[in-house]
Amino acid sequence: MAMTIPSSHHYNLLLPTPIPAFLSTSRKTIKCPLKFSCRASNSKDDQQDYLIDAPVSVGDGFSFSGGKYSDGQSPSDEWFKQGKIVKAHPVGGSGGKAKDPIFGLEMSSTSQVSADVFRWFCVESGSADNPSVILVHGFPSQAYSYRKVLPILSKDFHPIAFDWLGFGFSDKPQRGYGFDYTLDEYVSSLESFINEVADNKVSIVVQGYFAPVVVKYARNHQEKINDIILLNPPLTEKHSNLPSTLSIFSNFLLGEIFSQDPLRASDKALKSSGPYKIKEDDLMVYRGPYLTSGSSGFALNAISRTMKKELKKNVEEMRKILLDKSWKVQTTVCWGERDRWLNFDGVEDFCKESQQKLIQIPNVTTLSSHRQNGLICFVLHCNSVYTFSGFAGRTPCTGRLW
Repeated sequence: MAMTIPSSHHYNLLLPTPIPAFLSTSRKTIKCPLKFSCRASNSKDDQQDYLIDAPVSVGDGFSFSGGKYSDGQSPSDEWFKQGKIVKAHPVGGSGGKAKDPIFGLEMSSTSQVSADVFRWFCVESGSADNPSVILVHGFPSQAYSYRKVLPILSKDFHPIAFDWLGFGFSDKPQRGYGFDYTLDEYVSSLESFINEVADNKVSIVVQGYFAPVVVKYARNHQEKINDIILLNPPLTEKHSNLPSTLSIFSNFLLGEIFSQDPLRASDKALKSSGPYKIKEDDLMVYRGPYLTSGSSGFALNAISRTMKKELKKNVEEMRKILLDKSWKVQTTVCWGERDRWLNFDGVEDFCKESQQKLIQIPNVTTLSSHRQNGLICFVLHCNSVYTFSGFAGRTPCTGRLW
């Protein structure tokens, strides 16, 4: 089934109770994927944030005008003010001071993690009495990628976006100093964080390469989960290989050098996704961690090496979990078909085999990882009401399917 959303930047799709038969949550009745198409507004407003359907001639990736630095408040500072620090997951190891992996020199205080429990940066919105939605960013990214969606979800939900350990404003331990960046460690740390911020059942939205972490967590805590939404997750064997833009950070010595370059560590990764344009102020937020401390680059290097080593095994495990008949968590795969890192081939077949719901977005470059800056799409299930929300600019509209 295909549905075209009117030309606009933001759209919502609400399916009230009772849910139509062709969208039944029963795993035996899912027949075909939903398809949506979306385009940016035709408005001539020069101040619009993004062009989500820009032609290739516009440029291959995010564009920026160069570094912009000042002594005043930065966009990164403004974003930090909206959040808070949550302590979750015990620090392992001997508790020694982190040293840079190149020269072995003790790093500055800004690069040192908490001595006992890790500090996580998170931004939450809405009432805590509403159903909680945990918004999980991809690799590499920040909670900032959900900034447009938080106020929209806050009307009916209690959304919480956080920075993973190693990203954004959260602690960035050096490998060997309390956290080694294995995917199993990310699973256990996610459990600690969710236990700290949410008392009741939650919905989880996750982007890209961290999807196996969320699925493994959900397998062991199905009683804690309402549903999960996977945005362009690595689902096929071909998805198990990191793109060169990310795997380069895992290279010996070269990875350490490149990960310390703010433009290569943030902008270069963003630019590989597709013909999007992004404001300089937004780019400054993504560059921020790499401009303030070398720990961000060293963490990126460590995570990239882990992903390159463990991704294949974890993708295979995630596939087995989703195919297992004991998997009872309602799961939706939301896919931007023009993703240049994760090919759509095989995704539809897998969703049919595993009987997971699939929503396709043909005109969108990507929905996964940090690359969805201008567009966040997800489906949430709570009390039999489905909500499909996306944002690519400022002007809202609503489409309803009854």
